[in-house]
Amino acid sequence: MHMLVTGGTGFIGSALVPEFLKRGFSVTVLSRHQQPQRAGVTYVQSLASVEKAVDIVVNLAGASLAGRRWSDGYKAEMVASRAGFTEQLVQWMRAQSNPPSLLISGSAIGFYGSSRDQFFDETSPGGSGFSAQLCQAWESAASVLEGTDTRVVTLRLGVVFDRNGGALQEMMRSFKLGVGTWMGDGDQWLSWVHRADVVRAILFLCADPSVQGAYNVVAPRPITHREFARVLSARKPTMFSFGLPASIARLLLGEMADELLLEGQRVTPNKLLDAGFVFRFASLDSALIDILARSKK
Repeated sequence: MHMLVTGGTGFIGSALVPEFLKRGFSVTVLSRHQQPQRAGVTYVQSLASVEKAVDIVVNLAGASLAGRRWSDGYKAEMVASRAGFTEQLVQWMRAQSNPPSLLISGSAIGFYGSSRDQFFDETSPGGSGFSAQLCQAWESAASVLEGTDTRVVTLRLGVVFDRNGGALQEMMRSFKLGVGTWMGDGDQWLSWVHRADVVRAILFLCADPSVQGAYNVVAPRPITHREFARVLSARKPTMFSFGLPASIARLLLGEMADELLLEGQRVTPNKLLDAGFVFRFASLDSALIDILARSKK
């Protein structure tokens, strides 16, 4: 089986590609930059360079939402690299004489907007705000393939945790100095997921010929930011803890602070659970035990 992975050198893709190789799949990775060749993987810098028929496409390309302050220019870059690129990818897929049977395309739980009291599952409507509009446009670009020979699955990803990258590295920064912190009042929800479970969920969805539509890829036990600090402090002891005032976060990060840090979503992975997927890291404590143990090696 031949897999095409866009964004295959990123935080999730770099963990996914080795798992595809372990299962005997051949892999083509689309990357903006030249990469050193490795056994079983072909690196290309354009879709036109993909030489053989693709069975499954996993689309993880896109500029990071937390990459830098949300200027108008960076907002345009995020839209172009996610929704705009997905439109190009879909056009390429439709032009193939043997189109891929499955597109697994990235999205995020930002789709739902934010709330302190709602539960969001895959039946919940889209919300408002820039990140919600971005995710909705991203999913809309992939949905063009619905009703064709290519099934479409969208991954509504939560905050992905693991060592050597992602949000956890930034969230742990003060804890390494013995100080526990959270943003604002700390009562905003954090729907998180271990990177290993993201990879396992993608493999699970690739193997099931009946899956389609949106899947929330979050651990089944969301927590608040204040609770995150408490659980992490049990593993990395702190001298004291406090909340960083919302006004400072807004001053430093602007619009991004409100959408990504000061508000949140309480999201449940109902469709994955109903399909029989079992999370290896269902609790934050189990995830942190694993990540911190491997970080010491």
